[in-house]
Amino acid sequence: MRVLVIGNGGREHALAWKLAGSGHVDRVFVAPGNAGTSAEPGVENLPIPANDTDALIGAAQAHQIDLTVVGPEAPLVNGIVDRFEDAGLPCFGPRAGPAQLEGSKSFTKAFLDRHRIPTASWQAFTDPDAARQYIESRDVPMVLKADGLAAGKGVIIAKDHGQALAAADEILVDQRFGAAGRRLVIEDFLEGEEISFICVASGTQVLPLATSQDHKAREAGDRGPNTGGMGAYSPAPRVDAELHQRIMDEVIHPTVHGLVQERIPYLGFLYAGLMIDAQGNPRVLEYNCRFGDPETQPILMRLRSDLAGLCQAALDGKLDQYTIDWDPRFALGVVMVAAGYPGEYPRGDKISGLQEVRSDNIKVFHAGTRQEAGQVITDGGRVLCVTALGATVDTAQQEAYSAVGAIHWRGADWRPDIGWRALNR
Repeated sequence: MRVLVIGNGGREHALAWKLAGSGHVDRVFVAPGNAGTSAEPGVENLPIPANDTDALIGAAQAHQIDLTVVGPEAPLVNGIVDRFEDAGLPCFGPRAGPAQLEGSKSFTKAFLDRHRIPTASWQAFTDPDAARQYIESRDVPMVLKADGLAAGKGVIIAKDHGQALAAADEILVDQRFGAAGRRLVIEDFLEGEEISFICVASGTQVLPLATSQDHKAREAGDRGPNTGGMGAYSPAPRVDAELHQRIMDEVIHPTVHGLVQERIPYLGFLYAGLMIDAQGNPRVLEYNCRFGDPETQPILMRLRSDLAGLCQAALDGKLDQYTIDWDPRFALGVVMVAAGYPGEYPRGDKISGLQEVRSDNIKVFHAGTRQEAGQVITDGGRVLCVTALGATVDTAQQEAYSAVGAIHWRGADWRPDIGWRALNR
């Protein structure tokens, strides 16, 4: 089997690494990939942007690709799976219809309401004056979201009305997020603990993956601005057997059945971002139509089953016949970022120390990197995700941070407390 992975981040490095380890896979191509994927055995980068669908289809045909796995959300929302399937190329991911779950916050909230899936109260606005009036009528804190894709940065938690009014103007009037902010979704703020619940779905067939929890806030103690993710771990101790069953019964199954009822069946990774309140009730914060990043890295570190076989079972409608084997250990990933992230950050700094990480229990997944004159250099805000396995979350954390300490570049930074919620338990 020859596989194409589309994307260039840490998620795509992890997918390519795991797919290349399959006994059924001869070669993995990554478009465009990064410095990490280019160094993986059995993996080859293709210099094609993830948004160049015509070129990607041409490459899949030229390289006789048997399976394409789409990593990032933008190509999925823009219909890349539809285009690949129309060309007769098997592609793992949702078509544009169901990918609206991530592509439009207002679509998702209305869908959740229609199918009585628990979520926060909300309203959507295109008119700034109407949004301001609504803000003044609601309690704070509240959450304001750009309706469309905003690279993980389109969510603002306003602690007072002044901040909420400023955020509404920033999104609707100043158009900070461009077309993604043409519509504004305002939600009630939900208290609790946030967890990531990721499944593989094929129509009404669903196979949950290992539980995980990420840290979106930039600073220690889950403070500061939201980011694409500063680290993650798996499993999430918060999700016991009872909560797991409630999530499947109250959120996941109603979602996939609802999509089938609305004639936009889902195939691919389905990510539910959930808030668990003090009473243990799950409510949907968001859906993503792809594997999470950085949750992918620790989850795939624990996956013992064949990832290519899992994707193929979903494509063949045989997901209900597939079982997954997990490493019982914890996996924890620490994201190393460039100075200034999630704001403006430099590129082009040389990375040293990667060769010093030599443990079977540790894997350094590349995100914002590239090769230049034989040297790995920074090429993004989130640069690396250093991921380690350990018998306990404490051991995994120690292993990961030990490896982080061996890697250097000018201005490298990271959160020092990834996994703190699990440790507190």
